[in-house]
Amino acid sequence: MRFSTLHPSTMTKASFIEHFKDIYEHSPWMAERAYAHLSSINADDIRHLHQLMSDVLLNTSKSQQLTLINAHPDLAGKAAISRELTASSSSEQAGAGIHECSPQEFARFTELNKMYKTKFNFPFIMAVKGSNRLQILDAFEIRIHNDVETEFKQAITEINKIALFRLEAL
Repeated sequence: MRFSTLHPSTMTKASFIEHFKDIYEHSPWMAERAYAHLSSINADDIRHLHQLMSDVLLNTSKSQQLTLINAHPDLAGKAAISRELTASSSSEQAGAGIHECSPQEFARFTELNKMYKTKFNFPFIMAVKGSNRLQILDAFEIRIHNDVETEFKQAITEINKIALFRLEAL
């Protein structure tokens, strides 16, 4: 699958970073690192660019991965309420119907966010495209019982899924 209007293979470094800086939440460094390896792939193919960016993330230090995880907002959290999310995060959460939570559902999201962060020291991350708020709450309820290493790996997997959705939306 190719980009319909973008041609990453012909972009300057500055242009590439500008276009892809938010594929990974508040982490333009990911685009910068991917650009360094752009010539080794068919960069105009979404799947190839996604694989490159995923590999960049998987091969970065655990502390940088944690920084990226922590750049993500809580689902149905304060940033969503105060409209401080990136455009992509706002769209993704709205698409899952999170903005339509009942007071009880919102209270459950708040409680689970707090419990999750207390246990894991990073936010719950889920690629919510194609899910609804009840499915997200169910996943939250299941994953909160995982160990830290399992959830760390799952967060990285979910972040890479989010990146693919964002690339496909360009």
